[in-house]
This record gives sequence, C-alpha cells and structure tokens, in this order.
Amino acid sequence: MSLALIIALIYGILAIAGGIMGYLKVRSKPSLISGIVSGLLLLIGVLRAAQGIVSGLWVVKIVTLVLVLVFIIRLVKTKKFMPAGLMVIGGVITLIGVFA
Repeated sequence: MSLALIIALIYGILAIAGGIMGYLKVRSKPSLISGIVSGLLLLIGVLRAAQGIVSGLWVVKIVTLVLVLVFIIRLVKTKKFMPAGLMVIGGVITLIGVFA
C-alpha cells in the first residue's frame, strides 16, 4: 500500500473518530452521521484503490476535497482550531498525497 493510501486511511479513521467524539461530547447526531459516512467512504475508497480500482482513488479525492471545504467554512465561522483546523490540515496532507 502506498504512503498516499496510508495517509488517506488515517484521515478516514480520523473522520470516524471525530464524528463519534462530536456525538459523545455534545450529542450531535449530524456529526456522528457525517463522520461515519465520510470516514467509511474514505476507507472504501482506500480499499478499492489498494486493489487497483481507479474509482477508489477518485472517491478518496472527492470526499477529501469536500471535507476540506466544509471544515474551512467551519473554521472561518467558529475560529476554533479543534476539530475544523485539524481536519483541514489532515485533508490538505491527504490531497497532496493522492494528487502527487
């Protein structure tokens, strides 16, 4: 498995963990649902890409780009680094890896 896919795998796990933490901390069902859905999509994309299926890498790219945009908006609105800033940084690192 390439370094880019390992980074995307970590980002997917981070998305799932963030959704769960958002739910546990403030009982946010939207955080739980979006974290699990986006994280699972990333994990599925990584698995497919690791199997040589080109669409898997596109799933990773699209989901990551959407997450980065969503978290940039959230960071601008809240001005709080956690969790938005962390997810932006992780997403940018992931995008650099998968587009390199």
